[in-house]
Amino acid sequence: MYFGCVNEQQKYVQRCLQLAANGFGNVAPNPMVGCVIVHDDKIIGEGYHANYGEAHAEVNAINAVKDKALLKDAALYVSLEPCSHFGKTPPCSDLIFESGIKKVIIACSDTNPIVAGKGIEKLKRAGVEVVTGVLENEARKLNKRFFTFHEKKRPYIILKWAQTADGFIDRKRTDSTELALQISNEHSKRLVHKWRSEEQAIMVGTNTARLDNPQLNARLVAGKNPLRIVLNKNAELPESLSLFDGSQSTVVFTSRKKDAKNNLEFITIDFEKIVLQQVMNVLFERQIQSVIVEGGSKLLQSLIDENLWDEARVFISETFIGDGVSAPKLNAVPVNIEHIGTDRLYLFKK
Repeated sequence: MYFGCVNEQQKYVQRCLQLAANGFGNVAPNPMVGCVIVHDDKIIGEGYHANYGEAHAEVNAINAVKDKALLKDAALYVSLEPCSHFGKTPPCSDLIFESGIKKVIIACSDTNPIVAGKGIEKLKRAGVEVVTGVLENEARKLNKRFFTFHEKKRPYIILKWAQTADGFIDRKRTDSTELALQISNEHSKRLVHKWRSEEQAIMVGTNTARLDNPQLNARLVAGKNPLRIVLNKNAELPESLSLFDGSQSTVVFTSRKKDAKNNLEFITIDFEKIVLQQVMNVLFERQIQSVIVEGGSKLLQSLIDENLWDEARVFISETFIGDGVSAPKLNAVPVNIEHIGTDRLYLFKK
């Protein structure tokens, strides 16, 4: 029996990560997972977790093996520790050793408390040789939303805004009859809609909801609409707003109790206490693993000041307006700068 060298292990784990990425946007709150089964340095089966509630990567990979007799001399590679519990599907760790596989190579451990090493231990107790930590950093990066959620007990938070070349996100406005300043170009707007379709939720504050009347959907691309989240202390926003049209699930955090209706839910929190942490606690309880924040400067700056962010995606246009609403202040160095037509997209990571 020959399982190859470390470089070969990395090659097959890399394939697992490629497969896992196919589940992006469809498996939350589960992680993205890919799996390959190798016999005599040939992949004889592969699979990935495609949709939440459906078969896991290991199940799909094992089912893809035509000659099951080869499994006893094969190695299974997987991007994340196999589960050890009954959830929507049976434990993958049980299936692995029951299939006769004698060696498992795992990119990284699962930090979800219901797994957290139990899958690895179960395999070892069954006599399976287990190798861990192959391309671990790459595997954690792929599932950054999942790991942030379980380790920080909050969603992965992406801040997004567009600002002028002289540092403003809008002209100064007092009501919705005054049109918002159009800063980013059409290519950037389409990219933002793609981002919306990739995250579980999108959040804005009262002023953005009132002045911009946004739809907060992914209408410019083919994809799922996120859960809409609005922070509105006094629940005074007019029901005529697009946010309340019932077209997608919407949650309003408020200090006043109101009955749910038409795909709209009101959650009461104490606005005299730390608001954002209360919001994060509720979202964690509801298994919301990622939020893109497209609020105004006040909400964005509050998240920055309270250290509640993981990424910031900032468009800077060529426009100068001289005066307006100042953009948030982020004391960080961009990890990447990309040109999107006439806009520059700055990516920051904490």
